[in-house]
Amino acid sequence: MAIYLGFDTSNYKTSAALFDSQTGKAWGESRFLQVPEGSLGLRQSEALFQHVRSLGQITESLFEKTGRLPLAAVGYSARPRNQEGSYMPCFLAGEMAARTAAAAGGMPAFAFSHQQGHIASALWSANCLHWMKGPFLSWHLSGGTTELLRVESRPGELLEVRVIGGTQDASAGQIIDRAGVAMGLPFPCGAHLDKLAGEEKPAEKPFAAKMQGLLFSLSGLENKFKALLDKGCPKEQVAAFVTQSIAETVYRVTKKAQKEEGLPVLFSGGVSASSQLQKRFEGKDQVAFAQNGWGGDNALGAALLAAMWKEGVL
Repeated sequence: MAIYLGFDTSNYKTSAALFDSQTGKAWGESRFLQVPEGSLGLRQSEALFQHVRSLGQITESLFEKTGRLPLAAVGYSARPRNQEGSYMPCFLAGEMAARTAAAAGGMPAFAFSHQQGHIASALWSANCLHWMKGPFLSWHLSGGTTELLRVESRPGELLEVRVIGGTQDASAGQIIDRAGVAMGLPFPCGAHLDKLAGEEKPAEKPFAAKMQGLLFSLSGLENKFKALLDKGCPKEQVAAFVTQSIAETVYRVTKKAQKEEGLPVLFSGGVSASSQLQKRFEGKDQVAFAQNGWGGDNALGAALLAAMWKEGVL
């Protein structure tokens, strides 16, 4: 066995995971942060406090599932993106746990970005780790991020990303959460809004987002769903309108990007679990979605990247 431990403490969820590089097996444990009803998130100080309270409990639960396993290294999410100035205090909780575990066990600790972790876990779950041998495109669709990335790995640099498209204002996740909270749904609202939409016919045809190349704007969609709610449109139809509008926008941008780049596209981040989004891409070649719940915030990507970094695997 070659077991790697990972931690991720995002603005939504506390996560710990184990990855066995010899068998490819993974285990994960996570807990959503508790957000007051009607709120659109937490202050960083409150998020950090909740992570500190939860980390010990979920780590203990993780090892109760697996038994005590010898660890080779620890990986953790240290920042939102792998770029200058990218910082959120909530990631300090995962860093503290990772560095403490590494020091106690006499093993290395490796820092990655939250975004790199999303991509890595999505690749693994979709059985697409071989995509790392060449460049590929990846959507990072989450509560705070809607970016289309060109991703490439090489010795000494795992999952180097360059933003080539995405939103210029509100993210898809922010629109979904704002719509969900406006309809009285629990935060984060993605899964709840998806369920509310179901197979419902949308209140209107999908919103046509303004595009500039591979960039687009979603703020107009927020104004539109608020107007529909004010008119008394059924919540189910408004939910369908929001989810289908986002799916259509992402589809249009993806189609244009694939025509320009000629590369496969991976979908990661919690919003990628949207049934409307996945339905829009049914039957399309060179497209992969994270599977089995590994699209949302999780620590598997950090554990997996720690294994690849320590073992020199591309």
